[in-house]
Amino acid sequence: MTSSSRLSGTGSSGPLSRRYRTRALTSQVDETLFGAPRQTQTQSAYGHQDEAKGSTPGSRTLSRSAPASKTRNKETVRIITKDLIRDLSISNADPSGQSIILCTAEIERISSESRVPTKEEQEAALESLRRSREEAMIAADERKTLMRQADLSRQKNQGLTDLEAEACERAQYLLQRANTLRMEQEDEVKKLNEWILGAQCHAVQDAQILEKKQILSELQEEERRLDAMMEIDRRRALEAQEHIDQLRKDQRILGKACILKQIEDRLEERTLEEEVKEQEGQQMLENMERMQMEELETLEKKKEEQKRLLLEIKKINEVNILAKERRKEEERLADLRALEYTRKKLERDAEYEAEQIRVKKEKEKDVARLRALQERDRDHKAEQDELRARRNQQAAEREWRRKESEQARRKQEENERLKAARLEQVIHKEHMLSIEAGRERAELERVLRTQQEQIAREKEKELHHRQQVLRHAEGVRQQVRERETMAITRRRELFLEGEKLEDEARSRRARLEEIKEKKLKELRAAGLPEKYCSEVEQKVHTLPTLVR
Repeated sequence: MTSSSRLSGTGSSGPLSRRYRTRALTSQVDETLFGAPRQTQTQSAYGHQDEAKGSTPGSRTLSRSAPASKTRNKETVRIITKDLIRDLSISNADPSGQSIILCTAEIERISSESRVPTKEEQEAALESLRRSREEAMIAADERKTLMRQADLSRQKNQGLTDLEAEACERAQYLLQRANTLRMEQEDEVKKLNEWILGAQCHAVQDAQILEKKQILSELQEEERRLDAMMEIDRRRALEAQEHIDQLRKDQRILGKACILKQIEDRLEERTLEEEVKEQEGQQMLENMERMQMEELETLEKKKEEQKRLLLEIKKINEVNILAKERRKEEERLADLRALEYTRKKLERDAEYEAEQIRVKKEKEKDVARLRALQERDRDHKAEQDELRARRNQQAAEREWRRKESEQARRKQEENERLKAARLEQVIHKEHMLSIEAGRERAELERVLRTQQEQIAREKEKELHHRQQVLRHAEGVRQQVRERETMAITRRRELFLEGEKLEDEARSRRARLEEIKEKKLKELRAAGLPEKYCSEVEQKVHTLPTLVR
């Protein structure tokens, strides 16, 4: 379907007021309107074969050009006139190859597809599609249910194989095991297990008490035996200790005698050491006296050496004094020579300064003469410069007056040009204002039209909203009816569930009784004393009353 656009707007509104109205969001063209593409001779032959085979009744007939068969004879028409007889051949083929033949169904299909459906039609189509899908799903579920029921009935009527029997037995065992474990979680069974465990604990505790008493008697007997053995060991230890003490006493006596002997030996050694020390002291005194004598001799030698050194020092001092006097005399002579040289130098300097003063005076005379000559030249140049400056000033004044007149003339021309431009601007502004007024008038008309269209759209939208509200109310009422139906169904299910729970409670009580009997038998078979078995049995008989 081709997309068409309608240009809205008046001629006075100008190009800015034009806008397009969309008729469709997509642009599609049915290719059937342009005919089938050209085919080669081979394809035409294949096409004839397919056409000969025929098409299914439900298939849609394709529109295509109708070329003439080559085997068909050409149709001729004879035209007889007064002077000529002519045979005209009529071609059965389409000369252009672009002509098409459309059937009525094809034309209706193209017309229906070219129409743009409204939003309500689209919603209705979607709703019908959704309903058809739901109906298809419901039908599929019904078919699945029927097939499942048929499969179950077939399995019931058919005998079980070995694997199926084994699987059934295993499933039955697992189911029984699960039921047993589930029953073990019941409060009554837990209470029964607790009582059985308590009875077993009491039996074990009694056995442990008897065993403990027996062990205690054995321990007491063992302690008495150990006490007797410890007494014997104590006596033996006392005898051994007395023997050890006697040996230690004998050893102390022998040690005392040995120590006395060592003391006597030590005294003798000390006496000998004192004698040796006295001899060494005497020898040391003699050595000290000899060393003192040697030191006295050394001191005498040092005194003589000092006297000799004093004599040598005195001689050196005398030589130094003579050298010092000689050096003073030489310095005095050098001072005299320096004074003579200074006097002569001063005389030479005085003569040089007098010569310089004379030369300076002569130079000053020459400078004064040259300065007088320069003054005369400077006065002449000043007169020439003043004359030249006066001439330059007159030329500058003439140039300034010329520039002033030229500037005044240009200013006058500029003012005239500005007046003309200002007048032209005023005319142009008036023209633009008139154009702007026309545009504003066109814009106002466009705004009015837009507002009217918007009001119409709002009315249409409000109508659509009302329809939606009505549909929503209908949907709410439908939901209320569905909920009421669901509530009735739920109450019926609750009633059925109550009956089911009562059946389960009866079966549960039966299973509990069976478990009680079984556990009591197992308790007696375990060899538990009859006292505890009777106690557990009495508690078991009172169990339903306690539970209720």
